[in-house]
Amino acid sequence: MADGSASVDGATTIAGDRLRSFIERVERLEEEKQTIMGDMKEVFAEAKGEGYDVKTMRQVVRIRKMDRADRQEQEALLDLYLSAIGE
Repeated sequence: MADGSASVDGATTIAGDRLRSFIERVERLEEEKQTIMGDMKEVFAEAKGEGYDVKTMRQVVRIRKMDRADRQEQEALLDLYLSAIGE
């Protein structure tokens, strides 16, 4: 009954159909994700072509996602750790 075939009460068919629906949604999202990742790659390549540092751009994007308080805490810890090792 692992194939989603009907059982006496029909529960297997319902569960199988629902599971198939979830899997198909995830598969569609994976396809969209690949498209978006390709688009992002193109943007970074274009920026690199104009002389921008892609590694730094990625860091800026990551930092901008953070809450201001979390960012400040991370910066303070970074400064503390660098000071601790004499940098």
